[in-house]
Amino acid sequence: MASAGSLRALVVDDELPALSEVRFLLDSDDRIGEVLTATSGTEALTMLEEHDVDVIFSDISMPGLDGIALGRVLARFASPPQLVFVTAHDQHAVDAFALAATDYVMKPVRSERLREAVRRVVVKQDEAGMPAHAERGPRTSLAESGTPGVASSPSPTDGAPAEDETIPVELGGVTRFITRSQIRWVEASGDYARLHTADGSHLVRIPLAVLEERWGPAGFVRIHRSTLVALAHVTEVRMDHGRCAVMVGDVELQVSRRHTKGLRDVLLRRPGSGS
Repeated sequence: MASAGSLRALVVDDELPALSEVRFLLDSDDRIGEVLTATSGTEALTMLEEHDVDVIFSDISMPGLDGIALGRVLARFASPPQLVFVTAHDQHAVDAFALAATDYVMKPVRSERLREAVRRVVVKQDEAGMPAHAERGPRTSLAESGTPGVASSPSPTDGAPAEDETIPVELGGVTRFITRSQIRWVEASGDYARLHTADGSHLVRIPLAVLEERWGPAGFVRIHRSTLVALAHVTEVRMDHGRCAVMVGDVELQVSRRHTKGLRDVLLRRPGSGS
């Protein structure tokens, strides 16, 4: 169990009254040992270069790097801090769950509701066996990664297979949940991605590049600038006059010339390939 006053929190909000209110409430919680503040997503990332933080309480609607974009950057950390969204808007809940946020607190913030969010943070930390403000690296510099505090993602061949993930999707105004293992391929649609399963497709507001990095360890491979495919669902690879395609069930997906060699190399590294 996390000891009293052991958690280090970072509050992110561009509105100073809201920032001060959340900080005051967290300072009053004996499970929180230190509260840092930032007035933008960019400032938050800079602070994460200098401080190990257990949990971030972030607004969503902020100029520049908003809370959802901040969450997507945090998802690329080797060991990210927990994320609790604190917002006046409920329409971002699906995006928040897609980012595996620990909680989603609505403004105006009530003391008992924020205490419940802290309780969930403590439970999740204890389940993970992570000590308070443990080193959450490795980190890379801005020059190395292009984003402060972002760690390189493992390749599909690093370590054990990633655990399955649950993704909330909207269908007829109702939120349903699918697992990543159900997804056969992903198709880019601007800042959105369409997830194709055996039962249909679902549009989520996550860029394809984010999914490629996040799901690479789970066997998702880029085969086209607009397509990711789950290798587990590939039933056949076809070559015809130098053009490559993969079959996913009865669907044929074209592989671009640029990605053909990469796909072949990944397939050759798979267990049982005989390489």
